[in-house]
Amino acid sequence: MNIKELRKKFGMSQDELAGRLNMSRPTLINLENGTRPIKLEEKAKIQEIFELIKENEAEMKSDMRIDIPQKKLDKFKQVFLYILEKVGGKPNVGLTVLYKLLYFIDFDYYEKYEEQLMGLTYIKNHHGPTPKEFIKVVEEMKEKGEIEEVKSPYFKYEQRKYLSRVSADLSQLNGRELEMIDSVLSRLSDKSATELSEYSHRDVPWMTHEEGEQISYESVFYRNDPYSVRQYEDEI
Repeated sequence: MNIKELRKKFGMSQDELAGRLNMSRPTLINLENGTRPIKLEEKAKIQEIFELIKENEAEMKSDMRIDIPQKKLDKFKQVFLYILEKVGGKPNVGLTVLYKLLYFIDFDYYEKYEEQLMGLTYIKNHHGPTPKEFIKVVEEMKEKGEIEEVKSPYFKYEQRKYLSRVSADLSQLNGRELEMIDSVLSRLSDKSATELSEYSHRDVPWMTHEEGEQISYESVFYRNDPYSVRQYEDEI
């Protein structure tokens, strides 16, 4: 048993380990240097200490939510195609509306299930949350002929719309993911770009970040009505 190596592996000082073993630091130094033989009961105690630390670290990792965007880009492509199939033909659904629909799908899903659906990186800007990966992935889809981009007048603005040329692979989306996507589309896809931008500006994740800052997924747990999609009062 290499006591010194184990101690350093777990970031423990000599004073801390000596205290746990109920011995003086000089005695521990002698054990580490091999100038004093280790007793069987001391060896057992050291093994017990480090095994317990390993178990606690494993438990902490299993309980930890991953706030860092996971960037499931293949799943994003299927969600995007599904959105286009369902609501892409609506006259209001241009680039700005698409950005907000993706944001609410990702953040609503994370709030409800504590898991990331697409895991895109959303940046706070003047018009609301913007998915950082969108442009690059959509350009790749255009090159492959999976979608087509169309620009046309919409009131006094030029609107950028997308048309799907292939169907979404629904085998990549499970039941609760589809349920969440359908819920967001049902609630929000009829709103104009202005309405949806203003709506996103009143959501806690957008409100609690600075301009240009990456929006943290964890901020959804501070939402209030009408944005929260989770029944916290039912939890114990």
